[in-house]
Amino acid sequence: MMDGNRRWALKNKIESFLGHKNGVKSAEIAVNFCLDNNIKILSLYTLSIENLKRSEEEKKYLFNLLIEENQKNLEYYISKGVKVRFVGDRSLFPINLVDVINQIEFKTHHLDKLQLNLLFCYGSRQEILSAAKLMAQDFKDGKISLDNITIDNFTDFFWPGNLPDPELVIRTGGEFRVSNFMLYQLAYSELYFIEKLWPELTYEDFKEALKWFSLRKRRFGA
Repeated sequence: MMDGNRRWALKNKIESFLGHKNGVKSAEIAVNFCLDNNIKILSLYTLSIENLKRSEEEKKYLFNLLIEENQKNLEYYISKGVKVRFVGDRSLFPINLVDVINQIEFKTHHLDKLQLNLLFCYGSRQEILSAAKLMAQDFKDGKISLDNITIDNFTDFFWPGNLPDPELVIRTGGEFRVSNFMLYQLAYSELYFIEKLWPELTYEDFKEALKWFSLRKRRFGA
């Protein structure tokens, strides 16, 4: 959960939008860390549905930055085996970005070294409501019975499809909340909070988070 870009910019007395630009560097560090440590899935909370309330100027900057950086890194993703998926409410995706998003996903869909999920126009409450509506429609159409509705197949209707639940959630910026991030999926996730703002994170910070996670005793309620 990449929090603190704008606060980092304020702290460094630069234009607030530039905090997002510097946050990209931490995202690249996170990708490389996962590749180095054989971590198969990385989900980055890039833009929430609530973030769409921000100014048109900032949203335009964020949209363009997301696409520019992923286009720039596309060849790197391919060379390293990174599959890129944009996860969120696609009806809210800016029209001018849809073709680029589809292209990035198509060119990396066969790769399996790391799956990079970019949560974009995403909100977990909205995702759960959408899944409930889709399952209700399948029930109405006779495609599924009440007996066939389970915890496992409910998540098949989620925007990412049936992804494994996140094992470790890292929240930066000194905040202690989950902010509508994968609420259903993180029932047994380990939550790691760090005071540093997202653009300040280093490779060593991710190493410390992984070390902390390795010492956790995951009982899953047992």
